[in-house]
Amino acid sequence: MATLTQPDDDELLPQFGYKQQFVRSLRNFESFAVAFSFISITTGIFTTYGFALTTGGPRAIWTWLIVAAGQALVALVYGALAARVPLSGYSYQWASRLANVHIGWWLGWMSFAFLSIVTVSVDYGLIQVAFQPLIGEVYTPTSAALETLLVLAIQAGFIIWSTRITTRVNNTAVATEIIGIVGLTVLLIVVAAIRGQGHWSNLASTGVVSHAGYYGWLGPFMVATLLGAYTIVGFEAASNLAEETQEPHKTIPKAMIRAVLLSGAVGMAFLIALSYAANSISAATASSAPVALIVHDVLGGFVQKIFLIFVCVSIFACGLIIMVTNSRMIWSMARDRRLPGHQLWSQVPKATGGPSWATILAAVIGAVITLVLRTHTAALVTLFTASTIMPALLYASTVLLYVFAGRRRRGAAGHFSLGRWEGAVIAGALVWLAYELIILIGPSEFRDAQYYVLGALVLGLVVYVGQQFLEPGAMRTETGASGAAALSAVGQGALGQEAAPGSAAGSASAAGPASTAGPGADPAGSAPGGV
Repeated sequence: MATLTQPDDDELLPQFGYKQQFVRSLRNFESFAVAFSFISITTGIFTTYGFALTTGGPRAIWTWLIVAAGQALVALVYGALAARVPLSGYSYQWASRLANVHIGWWLGWMSFAFLSIVTVSVDYGLIQVAFQPLIGEVYTPTSAALETLLVLAIQAGFIIWSTRITTRVNNTAVATEIIGIVGLTVLLIVVAAIRGQGHWSNLASTGVVSHAGYYGWLGPFMVATLLGAYTIVGFEAASNLAEETQEPHKTIPKAMIRAVLLSGAVGMAFLIALSYAANSISAATASSAPVALIVHDVLGGFVQKIFLIFVCVSIFACGLIIMVTNSRMIWSMARDRRLPGHQLWSQVPKATGGPSWATILAAVIGAVITLVLRTHTAALVTLFTASTIMPALLYASTVLLYVFAGRRRRGAAGHFSLGRWEGAVIAGALVWLAYELIILIGPSEFRDAQYYVLGALVLGLVVYVGQQFLEPGAMRTETGASGAAALSAVGQGALGQEAAPGSAAGSASAAGPASTAGPGADPAGSAPGGV
């Protein structure tokens, strides 16, 4: 079976009604780095460790393992879909082509709303828990908001400038994060042990939280699941850059799964080190930046400063990749004429850079959210809770999409697929997502975040109805490959190459000019492939 090369990947796009507009510059490591950077265990743990201590004490760190296992199953399902429909827009494209335009639009809108809020969540967290402690600045909601606006502007500038430069910045940050977090984990355990500051009993302690009802329904242990649920998300960002990735039907599934597994393992080790090294659980719980406090207590001010520099770089890269992902989501919907102002948001001035106006829109929306929360003293908790509800809804919808529409055809040989484990993977993913959604929707303390989600859906309804009048054709029909044709598109391209080695992509060219077709389809499934 022939392997699709970069020109062949480009030739598949006409089957989906598109033409190649980006340079395919992302390879295995770059794709992995995108997924790993979006997850960013440094960002997540720095942002939510204090919440975990307050909600469930140090014992709450063990919820991380539950989340890592559940999200690994979700990543497997996403990998199977990404191998079949390698288009920018991931869930939006998958649902539009495998179900219908309306379901696709709503998944696209939910992705857009999630990416908009999580960009602010990450950048605000960068300022509050890393940058301000680094320079010794006292946190206030107003100062954090103003500095977040500056970070948003810098990130947008990088994305518009060059995709290659953006990925190089991200690759460096990923290497820095892995080396930094592993090094810090070892240092915390060794130095705390030598100084007699470490306490293994912390790992089973509930800290300032009462033992009564700890494992009860929606009790401290269940609610503390947010520690991992906020962090181990966004691995699907790799699939949103499918049209900039070489051999996306192979590269992207592996990148997502590897990112989740590595993040789960390294993050768990870091959480154990932090909890073990905490000399005073009550002091760490009371701190607005408990990770920085523990590092300072154990390793001293100088090491803390060095570490905070690493953290700032890692969190900045995380926010950068999230904005990249959002810009591609906006662009993907806009080129299908499914967003107001699509004529502007769909422009790509140069193939080596990002969609400029879509990136500016993503940054401006982030700025608006930041300004709305500029006086909110609990802004960070509201932001990260909302940033957890939206992806949980998306993941559940996408897994159900795979159940009802994505299993209709076996994948092409050599492509990633779930194989004989498909049923077990789907069942496990659905059980995990149901558990997560119960935690996120039940507690009353998450009402502000739930109102954001509700508000985003109401705004989406207004836009959806408006587009029905502005672009009725685009909102009602899918003109590219869809259904079974979408599931076989990549397989046809591979077969065409095998039958005629000198041809472009076999039957891919039969789709005709990209300008006459609409949204696209997806590569035919995938045979069991190594992760």
